[in-house]
Amino acid sequence: MTEQLLVRGLPDGTKAQLKLRALGSSRSIESQARQILVDSLNVPAPSLVEMLADPRPEADFDWEPVPLGLTLRSPEF
Repeated sequence: MTEQLLVRGLPDGTKAQLKLRALGSSRSIESQARQILVDSLNVPAPSLVEMLADPRPEADFDWEPVPLGLTLRSPEF
């Protein structure tokens, strides 16, 4: 099944810029938007070293590990 997405509230001029880019690529606006989304999401996740090296204050990330839900058990003799 193909997924669909409706995007509302784009800043003024966004659709016009997308249309120009689509015309330059000989694509429809929909096809161009799809390609931009796919390309932007196909970026590998940064490594821990890359995240630590990022000097931007907005590049914060969560150090809390996800609980695994494991419990201790008594040793059997």
